Amino acid sequence: MVRAVRGMRDILPQDARMWRHVEGTIQGVIASFAYEEIRLPLLEFTELFARGVGEATDIVEKEMYTLADRDGDSLSLRPEGTASCVRALEENGLLYNQNQRVTYAGPMFRYEKPQKGRYRQFYQIGAEAFGFAGPDVDAELIAIGAECWKALGISKHISLEVNSLGSSEARIAYKEALVAYLSPLKAQLDEDSQRRLLTNPMRILDSKNPATQALLQLAPQLPDFVDAASKAHFQQLLKMLDVLGISYKVNPNLVRGLDYYTHTVFEWVTQDLGAQGAVCAGGRYDGLVKQLGGRDTPAVGFAVGLDRVVLLCELAELEVKQSADLYICVLGDELQSKGMLLARQLRKQMPQISVRLHMGGGNFKKQLKRADASGATWAILYGEEEAASGELSLKHLRDASVGQVKLPVEQIAQRISSKS
Repeated sequence: MVRAVRGMRDILPQDARMWRHVEGTIQGVIASFAYEEIRLPLLEFTELFARGVGEATDIVEKEMYTLADRDGDSLSLRPEGTASCVRALEENGLLYNQNQRVTYAGPMFRYEKPQKGRYRQFYQIGAEAFGFAGPDVDAELIAIGAECWKALGISKHISLEVNSLGSSEARIAYKEALVAYLSPLKAQLDEDSQRRLLTNPMRILDSKNPATQALLQLAPQLPDFVDAASKAHFQQLLKMLDVLGISYKVNPNLVRGLDYYTHTVFEWVTQDLGAQGAVCAGGRYDGLVKQLGGRDTPAVGFAVGLDRVVLLCELAELEVKQSADLYICVLGDELQSKGMLLARQLRKQMPQISVRLHMGGGNFKKQLKRADASGATWAILYGEEEAASGELSLKHLRDASVGQVKLPVEQIAQRISSKS
């Protein structure tokens, strides 16, 4: 038997209901802030991510799925969405002298060690804002996250961490000071940190190794290198979060793993998923558009890790309604086509609910068992008697006190609405 590729997984029907709910809720919140949808390709030229994400990052060095096409071009499955989003907007002339707020969703791909909450094909919903230099849009994006967790009922499981990396010049100066401090101590660093010292030294601050963290106690501190303008920007952001009533923790070791970040960075994190604590992460990347060939454009965004949000919703025992709200039981092959017409009529009358028509025959008792197993709230019995009388038997499957009544089809919607 051929099995799924390691790190790629199937989302089965019983799980997909939760996924649909989470995706729909988050996308609905983002849409309420007037962010427009953009759809991006899965494949991009590898150069896009090398230039945008950073050649020295773990993602580009060892995690991308890269292939050569028949023309010899190097292509990669997208490991994240921001670089693709910038490329799409710039290529189509949507950034020059314009402000844009956009959102996207879909799978991303990284060759990582699979574990719960971390997969080689994972899913994100992103939101990006271009052309806004002030901290107000930073606060707006953080507020979107807060509204998402509230709408999903998982706010108590998630907390916010924020930091400022300062300007790109400040970041470079800090990186040089950090390397100068850690180089004589290289032998005492963990293996990953030794490698990062030469490629992406700021990621050493994220190390979970206790010995490395002990060495960092006396290391140069990032806030000491942040320029005055960036500090002012950050303080304004914190004041806005205070006004909005959004709790946060300033984490000076929060640096994010991608080269394009400057100024504000933030993560929504949880303690309930073990090592996979980041649920949503983002920040400013004011230099990325220019780095990819455009003009200087301030930009900020975030990406929600749907795999982890779904896990949190399951931990919170969030209930999601089954797929069938109304199940039509049809007795007799000769009525099956009329049952299809009935289902079509009811879907038109009640577009807010799903209607499933029984197929496969069997008596009403057998069909009602199927209706109950489907999770439907209501069942309609449609047999010769109902066809002759013009009235349908409507039965509530979840509340015996509501019972069963006979009604003309025109009154079905009103009855269901009044008892919901």
